[in-house]
Amino acid sequence: MIAYVCVGVDDIDRAERFYSAFLPALGYGLERYHGDLSYALPVAPGQAPVSPEFYVKVPFDRGPASAGNGTMVAFEARSQQQVRDLHAAAVAAGGQDEGPPGFRAAYGANFFVAYLRDPQGNKVALFSSDPNEPGRDG
Repeated sequence: MIAYVCVGVDDIDRAERFYSAFLPALGYGLERYHGDLSYALPVAPGQAPVSPEFYVKVPFDRGPASAGNGTMVAFEARSQQQVRDLHAAAVAAGGQDEGPPGFRAAYGANFFVAYLRDPQGNKVALFSSDPNEPGRDG
């Protein structure tokens, strides 16, 4: 089981504007910890944390952050409309469109996805694959 995912950034404030434009709508709460950002799903009292958590940090070695080629973090939305809405919010918050919301021929008929780059260049996907919504072929 994946416990957490972490991306490195050089500018925490820019990263917070970007990630806070869509992660709260997916249920994530934000906590600042030693200047870094920790996004986690809510936990009922007495329950274990829900994995994975998502961390946004300045690199430990204080060197420049860099985005990995082929590295991407994907967040599941509740619907195709939420993918559209959150993609627009993330672009308005400083993200770069890396692929507009829609279906892709390379994926399943119900996989509706949008791609973004955060202000640091890290790649993010927002997707919905609800079989009860219209699919690519219908």
